[in-house]
Amino acid sequence: MAAIQLVVGLGNPGAKYDQTRHNAGFWFVDAVARKYAALFHHESKYKSDVARCGIQGHDCRLQKPMDFMNCSGSPVATLAGFYRIPREAILVVHDDLDLEPGVVRLKKSGGHGGHNGLRDLVAQLGGNDFLRLRIGIGHPGHRDDVTGHVLKPATREDRDAIDSAIELALQLLPDIIDGKTDTAMQELHMADFGSK
Repeated sequence: MAAIQLVVGLGNPGAKYDQTRHNAGFWFVDAVARKYAALFHHESKYKSDVARCGIQGHDCRLQKPMDFMNCSGSPVATLAGFYRIPREAILVVHDDLDLEPGVVRLKKSGGHGGHNGLRDLVAQLGGNDFLRLRIGIGHPGHRDDVTGHVLKPATREDRDAIDSAIELALQLLPDIIDGKTDTAMQELHMADFGSK
């Protein structure tokens, strides 16, 4: 696997959405920035908050698109295009309804699974062969309840489990950045933080 040059967290901009489950991708890249002493600043040409840091000897950019979730693709495609970052050198971090809170998984390529942020990314990047870090937020049980579920804050118990999963993924990030995705996948699959 190629070394990762860009870590994209998906979410919705603004204080209204900051603590909602759909912003788990933002939570992760914020945790990366804290760990590696990177500071986000707004870059209007990419419609994104961006930061830069060194991870495992690699120069890495962090990105939070500041368009809404369903329009995440254009900011990512614009930044990746400017820096000539190929799709396989991009890690996209997003919330996942199919995983319980506390579970985090790494996935190579694949479909969008109904996730509108991923759907737009695949369309705008012209392919789906980018790496994904899936952060479990649980499913409300019925598809009609999904929108309300992802746009509400997690319960304290769920948020603690999600934060534990983020911490585990953060520990494995150097391997992921270094292209050792199989090692990281194995570690994540073996771990189980409060999954039901």
